[in-house]
Amino acid sequence: MSGAEVLDLGRNAIWVTVLVAAGPMLVGLVVGLIVSLLQTLTQIQEQTLVFVPKILSIFLAILLFLPIMGGLLGGFMRHIFEQIAQT
Repeated sequence: MSGAEVLDLGRNAIWVTVLVAAGPMLVGLVVGLIVSLLQTLTQIQEQTLVFVPKILSIFLAILLFLPIMGGLLGGFMRHIFEQIAQT
């Protein structure tokens, strides 16, 4: 493998990682923002109140996005296997 191919493979790996993590991270961000807004409006300053809704929503988001995440990772692995077969 040449240096350009290694850099291309690394860039693709980072991009797939960002795409796989984006769904659950955005869901966690939105839920955290909503819970923080509710805490501000009701003046409840309990720090542990944010964790349970975020954990549950991220878990449900992972279940929801699992087919998409699997497809992205499977496509990336097929691409790697094709490059291995070409050499």
